[in-house]
Amino acid sequence: MPVKRIGYVELYVGDLNSSLDYFVDALGFTETGRSAGPGLDSVHLAQGTFRLRVSAGPATAAFVDAHGDGIADIAFVCDDVTATRDRAVSAGATLFTGGAQPVVSGFGAVRHTLLPDGPDETVPGGLIQELDHVAVCVDAATLASSVQFYLAGFGMEIYSSEYIEVGGQAMDSVVVRSPSGGVTFTILEPDSEKNAGQIDAFLERNNGAGVQHLAFLVDDIVGAVRHYRNSGVEFLSTPASYYDVLGERLGGMSEEIADLRSTSVLADRDEWGYLLQLFSRSPHERNTLFYELIQRRGARGFGSSNIRALYEAVERDRVMTE
Repeated sequence: MPVKRIGYVELYVGDLNSSLDYFVDALGFTETGRSAGPGLDSVHLAQGTFRLRVSAGPATAAFVDAHGDGIADIAFVCDDVTATRDRAVSAGATLFTGGAQPVVSGFGAVRHTLLPDGPDETVPGGLIQELDHVAVCVDAATLASSVQFYLAGFGMEIYSSEYIEVGGQAMDSVVVRSPSGGVTFTILEPDSEKNAGQIDAFLERNNGAGVQHLAFLVDDIVGAVRHYRNSGVEFLSTPASYYDVLGERLGGMSEEIADLRSTSVLADRDEWGYLLQLFSRSPHERNTLFYELIQRRGARGFGSSNIRALYEAVERDRVMTE
């Protein structure tokens, strides 16, 4: 049976308190509980339908030493946990034993806890509605095998693909999505025949494949950016020249360009509607994992112009900070 949705995402960090300051004070997450295990302290956070666990302690030390703060677990909700476990193992996943629920390997050091289906409750009060997608960086020449693993192991389907070339750099990407629409991974690999760029830099700093960013769905991205900026969240900037041609490219949004310009929000469209996006700067020491705000006005996919513009924004910031 295909996976249905993401039950929670677990973030391993070196400093639990500073991470909670970011997610609770800056991003507005609500603490819903705490748990402890051998060498592990976890704080459970929620906003909208998204669940995040932030964990630290001796049990996370090896991961953090190797990869820095990063996503260690993306838990999948399944109709049939046993069948999903067996399917994933048949596709090449490693099964980890000893926990209350089956855990299988994913990409890099990221694993997937398999959870039975249950209520999908919403925590009101925040700006984030749900987790829109997860962006994953994998090593060069492993994109095809990574995609096949999620198709064969978890019943996901190819939604779209894109090759982006910017200057002397390039990346290839494939979006895989569960039939339910509850799980979307954007899997990225660098083109090894081109100059090294941001995907290569991520893989080096992260010591291999891992989650590059989490995208949070909001219903008013301009308002959300302004709110989060006031709370201390830093976002990437967009050149003024981008907005000089935006009205011509997206005629239906001409009246909003001033607001988009003032917040650096990027705009695109697909055949179903408009898409608004903006990346944060990474709040983590290694400058690997970062976050995205995304608003969909009917759009179901990822516009080609936005993919390029987002790549360029990350590359500009990388060059400035290195």
